[in-house]
Amino acid sequence: MVASFQLHQKQIHQPPADEPRDPADDTWKPFPSHGHFELADFLFWRNQMPAAQVDDLMQVLASFEANCGSPPFNGDAHLHDSIDSIPHDVPWQSLTLHHPDYEMNLDNLDVPPWKCAEFDVWFRDPHELVKNQLSNPVFAGSIDYAPRQVFDKHSQRVWTDFMTGNWSWNQCNTLADDGNCHGAMFIPIILGSDKTTVSVATGQNDYYPLYVSAGNLHNNICRAHQESVSLVGFHSIPTTERGHEDSKEYLHFHRHLFHTSLRAILESFRLAMQKPEIVKCTDGHYRRAVYGLGLYIADYPDQSLLACTIQGWCPCETADRKNLDGSQCNQRSHAHTRTLMRGYSMQELRFGWGIIDGILPFTAYFPRADIHELLAPDILHQIIKGTFKDHLVHWVDEYLVLTYGEAHAEAIWADIDRHIAAVPSFPGLCGFLQGRKFKQWTGDGSKALMKVFLPAIAGHILDKMTGVKPDGISLPRQHSLCHYHYLIQQFGAPNGLCSSLTESKHRKAVKEPWRRSSGNLALGQMLVTNQRLDKLALFRAEKFAAGLLDTPLLPSDTIAVDPDNIGGDPDEENCRDDQDLEDVIADDQDAEIIVQLAKTQALHYPSQLQRIGEQIGAPHLRDLVRQFLHDQRNPDHPIPGHEMDVSLCPDFNGKVHIFHSAVASFYAPSDICGVNGMLRHVIRSAPTWRNGPARHDCVFIEHDSTLPGFQGLYVAQPCPNTGMWMVEPEFDANGQRLTSVVHLDTILCPAHLIPVYGDHFIDHDIKHTNVAFYINKFSDYHAFEIAF
Repeated sequence: MVASFQLHQKQIHQPPADEPRDPADDTWKPFPSHGHFELADFLFWRNQMPAAQVDDLMQVLASFEANCGSPPFNGDAHLHDSIDSIPHDVPWQSLTLHHPDYEMNLDNLDVPPWKCAEFDVWFRDPHELVKNQLSNPVFAGSIDYAPRQVFDKHSQRVWTDFMTGNWSWNQCNTLADDGNCHGAMFIPIILGSDKTTVSVATGQNDYYPLYVSAGNLHNNICRAHQESVSLVGFHSIPTTERGHEDSKEYLHFHRHLFHTSLRAILESFRLAMQKPEIVKCTDGHYRRAVYGLGLYIADYPDQSLLACTIQGWCPCETADRKNLDGSQCNQRSHAHTRTLMRGYSMQELRFGWGIIDGILPFTAYFPRADIHELLAPDILHQIIKGTFKDHLVHWVDEYLVLTYGEAHAEAIWADIDRHIAAVPSFPGLCGFLQGRKFKQWTGDGSKALMKVFLPAIAGHILDKMTGVKPDGISLPRQHSLCHYHYLIQQFGAPNGLCSSLTESKHRKAVKEPWRRSSGNLALGQMLVTNQRLDKLALFRAEKFAAGLLDTPLLPSDTIAVDPDNIGGDPDEENCRDDQDLEDVIADDQDAEIIVQLAKTQALHYPSQLQRIGEQIGAPHLRDLVRQFLHDQRNPDHPIPGHEMDVSLCPDFNGKVHIFHSAVASFYAPSDICGVNGMLRHVIRSAPTWRNGPARHDCVFIEHDSTLPGFQGLYVAQPCPNTGMWMVEPEFDANGQRLTSVVHLDTILCPAHLIPVYGDHFIDHDIKHTNVAFYINKFSDYHAFEIAF
């Protein structure tokens, strides 16, 4: 069966063709000025102000005496017309598909409705969208024009961005054998699709967006959710009566509809896959370029749909679905599938090989492409939701019910929820006031819960609990982890190719435009919204390249009000602004860890050590400082400062300044998504935090920089059950907490501690004092590399 289709090119709110003009004339055209553009960008994108409120705002602005009754825009219609007049966009097209017997079935009342229906697929030319990405000057310096191999300081191969993988290298070797393509830039086309629901309350409003990205862009750009991922269009979601939903004929048509749509949408790439074309790049230079289908980002059900395999089977290998991890198997391929189709019946293909007869994936019709080799590793659905949420959490739940019964298991889960809710705060880690009881398990919620789940259940399950299933475990999402080693070598680090990218894009491309629509025939309104958003983004990129965004909006003699200092957090205000970390990197290019105090000292403290110690409850502060100075001046002295007679240590009587926070900026080699691989955390030690109790963050303190991992830090004890390090407060012979003064340069980064709760139920008002703690190595990438 082949779905018939017709292609219609429709333009939605297209402005008239732009006339040639002098670039120096009307620099901000179609906007009168820089301020008009920024206002349009703010109202339509950042604030998403409703049309009626835009009209009200314009009336208020017109009332100001300085505006003389003339607002920046006459109303929402004028605002939208100005955005629509931005040139150089990619128009929407529609693709109409229907059953091959569509015309014969029109007058037949006995056939299912889907055989008489037309299905519209709205899309934009992905070829033009990718060229817009490649020419976007914002991405300059974060793009690879050729494959590269990366090695660390130990000459070990490192896989990071997509173009560092072996697949890109091998593709270029293949292209080099073609005289026409030799020396051309290779552009991998990264695709992704994921069905999403925008509203359950108003009916099942499902959309099936398709996204595209150029594989040359670095992972940090993709993870930053910039314009590196573009909305191509929306797959059609056929619907039918309940009695026909599971029919083989309907499911077969659904698959043909999906693959026929992809073939038609991607057809514009075909010529440029075989013969290089000239493209403009982010650095402003023009290069010969040839395209090729790269990875496809999708969840497991969509992977089965893409590979035309039965769910429960591996879409990449021919392993038996009853023993995915243990059976002997081979790599699937289009050639292998064609051979099997010629020799086996439909039933034999289905039950012996997991292959759906009568259809080949869309990649079979494009050069150098095979979907079985191009399914991306999916951290979100395969590890975070698949292995953790759907498997491990469910497994623990079943264990508790089988062991203790439903009533007592609920009581244990309530205590585990209290454990989770009592976890101390940490930068980048969201809190769980109600434990694990989510209304909806989102990717972010699941990722955060993974970081604290192990200490929370310790004590309520068997030590090193394992499960045994006589016939083995054969779960497709878990089995996919077997491919990760190979896929990382082929395509680079999987954090740049995860379905979390497409899910995060849903918000801007699907959910927010849907909320801005009237809800009636919403798709057309969503297309217009996305087109306007892209126009604004392209216009901003164009002005960025011209250096026009560097010009301040206000005259040089006007003092602007700093919005960051209005009602903000005083601790945040006093910290240096290292959000982009450019100044930190400039300070010390070679430093892997940089810790700097806040810009402004804390007020209402004395300036002498003795009085400061009395005020903060540390009467021995002056002695501790003297012992610290002894160690600094005599690093090779046989007697450490804390064992020295204080009278023999150097004294200090100068002024002392107090700071409640510091900024730790550090390289995390496994998380290269920050600027040059750097991350930033604020470390706080304040007598009160957000008008509440005191906050004193924990940090990793380096003891010996020559030793790896925890061997180079101060002593901790490993937990034999969880595999995590444990620490507890130290006390002297008099029962007083041991304290000392450390150098700022010995601080590595913040450390997250979680109490060792034990097997006893805890109270709701647990206090984290004088107990043992787990060092949470799962809090972030850097902690995981330290606490091993």
